[in-house]
Amino acid sequence: MVVLAQKKINLIYCVVIFLTFMPFLSPSIALFIGLLFSFLGLKHENISKYTSLALQSSIVLMGFGMNLTQVISASQTGFTITLISVIFVLISGILIGKLLKVDSKISLLIASGTAICGGSAIAAVAPVINAKNYQISFSLVVIFVLNAIALVLFPILGHYFNLSQEAFGYWAAIAIHDTSSVVDAGATYGVKALNIATTVKLV
Repeated sequence: MVVLAQKKINLIYCVVIFLTFMPFLSPSIALFIGLLFSFLGLKHENISKYTSLALQSSIVLMGFGMNLTQVISASQTGFTITLISVIFVLISGILIGKLLKVDSKISLLIASGTAICGGSAIAAVAPVINAKNYQISFSLVVIFVLNAIALVLFPILGHYFNLSQEAFGYWAAIAIHDTSSVVDAGATYGVKALNIATTVKLV
């Protein structure tokens, strides 16, 4: 019975992965499908092993289409902005956590995830501060929910405020947590926004 259920889940995953290559299914819809699967407890037994490799490969392949001059320019500007942003967000996150009397480890994990690179930053910081599973899980949920909201909201706000491709790229890279969500928001806004957002996020 369990084997049969797992086979059905595997089939559902195969269909959804195939659909993500179709032009009518945007990355934001794919993210919401992933969140829905998570809430329903539909977990593929082997797919989590390949998610990191898939993201890294996608970024490397996307790099082949970037203009080197533009990448260097974005890196130089983006480094200073990123450094200031990371320090400011980390300090603000810890202070807000103290003000709201949130668990100090949860505050630090959420601040790290917000300031640096979402789930990856939380995964890196958690063992250093000896965070418990519930603290890690709660922090990850907060970050992923904010990512999902940003993925939909940022392009809409960018068009509403008539941001240039360059301005949107910097904003998305600094304000959205996970690299995959930054890539999606940039791609939704435009090619130049995608190049700048990805470069600055990787910096």
